[in-house]
Amino acid sequence: MRMSDIIEEFIKDLFDEENEEIEIQRNELAEHFNCVPSQINYVISTRFKPSQGYYVESRRGGGGHITIKKVNNTKEDYIMHIINNIGEKLTSNEVDILISDFLSYNIIDKKEAKLLKVATSDNVLRLSKEIKDDVRARIFKNMILNLD
Repeated sequence: MRMSDIIEEFIKDLFDEENEEIEIQRNELAEHFNCVPSQINYVISTRFKPSQGYYVESRRGGGGHITIKKVNNTKEDYIMHIINNIGEKLTSNEVDILISDFLSYNIIDKKEAKLLKVATSDNVLRLSKEIKDDVRARIFKNMILNLD
């Protein structure tokens, strides 16, 4: 497991059934994982975006106080939140992160995850670099809109 994945899992484990908001100190977390604070920033900016069901508030100074809030409780609300926040482009890496989140929140099963991944993979989307992420976003949105 990469350090980014370990930090992400640690932060996600801080959430529980009743607590949908956590506060962390960037420097304390970096010290805990023996990494630089920018590694914590990277994880938070790539793994805790609105498109993945989180809102992040960050304050500079004093070790870098960060509040992360989970949004949406129902499967339908969560899916609509994701669709509304994906935007016009979606990279393969972003698809992987969304699929991982969907699996961890039981939004999709492993078979659906595999279909989402395959349908949006670079092997299937043999298009010019300029339009590939646009097409991937449209395919991904349409597929998750049609989940049961």
